[in-house]
Amino acid sequence: MPRLRQRRFPRDRRSVGEARLYAVETLAEWGHLDRCDDVRLCISELAANAVLHGVPAGREFCLSLIGRDDLVRVEVRDSGGGRPQVLEGHTDETGGRGLRLVMTLADDFGVTAHSPGKTVWAVFKVQPPTASGVVCDGGE
Repeated sequence: MPRLRQRRFPRDRRSVGEARLYAVETLAEWGHLDRCDDVRLCISELAANAVLHGVPAGREFCLSLIGRDDLVRVEVRDSGGGRPQVLEGHTDETGGRGLRLVMTLADDFGVTAHSPGKTVWAVFKVQPPTASGVVCDGGE
């Protein structure tokens, strides 16, 4: 049976680190640490995009983590307009590579439109839960 954890975060740069830490704590609780670094990095990118581009002033974004024995799905939903696009990165550009990184690290990736807003999601295939001593730090 799938597990679900959700939390809302304000439109604030500090929310990116808080979302990342929330995800790491959830993965540890569920025993899914084999893809922790990939999930943590992708959540950083998706949360940063929500804060910078997707969340209107005074609103929040929602981070959802859905876990099964063999996968973890992360979703970042905001109420802003537009549809995120994976850009073709050029070596002289300093930004615009975040969604390409998510697309590369995740086993599946997409955007679901809502009215208002959208959900950007990524799926990670994982090993069955373990109670090992492996640790994934919060990356702060």
